[in-house]
Amino acid sequence: MIRTAIAVFLVVALATAILAITGEPGHASIIWLGWRADMTAAAMVLITLLVALLTMIGWRLLLWILEAPRRAERARAEDRRRQANEALTRGFLAAAAGDGSEARRLALKAADLADEAPGLVRVLAAQAAEAAGDAVAVQAAYSAMLGFPEMRLAGHRGLMAQALAQGDKAAALRHAEQAYEMGRTARWAWRAVLEARLEAGDWEGALDLVKSALDRKVVSPIVAERARAALLAASAAQLENAAEPKARSQATDFAVEAAKLQPGFAPGVVMAGRLLAADGKTGRAAQVLETAWKIAPHPALWLAYRDLKTNETPRQRAERLNNLAELNPTARESRILFVEQALIDGVPGRAREAAKALADEPLTIRIAGLFARVAFAAGQPDEARLWMARGVGAPQEPDWTDLDPEGQAFAYLPADWARLTAVYAETGELIHPRHERAEKTMSELPELPVPYTDSAPFLSGQEAAPPPYGVEEGRYDDDEPEPPPPPPVSQRRSHARRRLASAPRAAK
Repeated sequence: MIRTAIAVFLVVALATAILAITGEPGHASIIWLGWRADMTAAAMVLITLLVALLTMIGWRLLLWILEAPRRAERARAEDRRRQANEALTRGFLAAAAGDGSEARRLALKAADLADEAPGLVRVLAAQAAEAAGDAVAVQAAYSAMLGFPEMRLAGHRGLMAQALAQGDKAAALRHAEQAYEMGRTARWAWRAVLEARLEAGDWEGALDLVKSALDRKVVSPIVAERARAALLAASAAQLENAAEPKARSQATDFAVEAAKLQPGFAPGVVMAGRLLAADGKTGRAAQVLETAWKIAPHPALWLAYRDLKTNETPRQRAERLNNLAELNPTARESRILFVEQALIDGVPGRAREAAKALADEPLTIRIAGLFARVAFAAGQPDEARLWMARGVGAPQEPDWTDLDPEGQAFAYLPADWARLTAVYAETGELIHPRHERAEKTMSELPELPVPYTDSAPFLSGQEAAPPPYGVEEGRYDDDEPEPPPPPPVSQRRSHARRRLASAPRAAK
């Protein structure tokens, strides 16, 4: 304000001086208490402004002197606040570094200084106790937070973590449920309650929880949709082998809804196709599988699609599989399927040509086995055995491990469905529990016949390829007679071995 007054004074003084210089100084007389003063108007204006300015400066000086104690108090409070912030900062850093004793010392110091931030002090006290490994102090710190509405959520989370560390799952679940019931909740509470219901196999309760989380905007619509699809598939797997027709019908409804929500979720789609086909709705099952193939091809999809019909010729089956592959021709599984359908059709040349599209793929047991069958079908048994030798040390494909050689695809345990649901809901990733456990899968390497000349091309209806030279060519009279040929080796029942499930098996 003083700076403003001085600026106004200077401007008016300048204007008055300009008037005086131009010859219009004016005249002014002042009579006060018997005294009379005559002066020019310009001088009068300047004197008045100067007196007003000096009066203002004097008043501000007086106020500054009177406010000195208050300024000193504010300075002390600011210094105290600075020390409290420094103690809190150093305390949190010490707790993060695992220095429990230093963190607790700084927490006590911050408690004496930080009167304006009691919440931060309590959080630091809890973290310092955790760093020091004092479970009693941790319990007390987080329990104290429950008495403050703004800290109640943090208190429940800390108590839940403490209960989990002590192995008390019931107490941890209780704190998670109480946190989730609060008006302002967090995603961690929903996730903890969801995992508890998944672990218990409570698919219906988990579905209700997902719906409530979506209504409260705790989770995004895509996370809720993925969670619902996985939970519906798990529910269908639980009811699929039930004795009551109503339960099996409900399993079909669950699987179909799961496939509708997430066509790229192969377990739900395959289950929907299998259950629809069992109800005689082959056309609808084919449509569900075709829709999924366009989005996310999976080997279980084309195997389920292949088994929709069992009364067709190899050529008809190959044509049907080719139509499926054409729905997503650039996908890796479609390129593999082009080779498979050519082998089923008994056209080794087309299979060999289709296999060229897989030349740049990383070598796996499945790719090695496929190339071995192609080579053998083309009459190249040595090349086939070379591919088999390379496949022995090759890695497995995780997607292929989802196929159970003795039952249905995705024959998961309830714990597998729980993990699958949790991971798929959050990330959209399809995990492979059977691959993690290194369980037995469908055979990927073919069993080639031992004799070269008596073996038929693998997975084809062609006759055996002729030997590279005539049997009598190169024979000498003094050669010993050749031993009799070994007994014929029965060909491998390839279609039976690679069929997903000839009969339903109870869910694991």
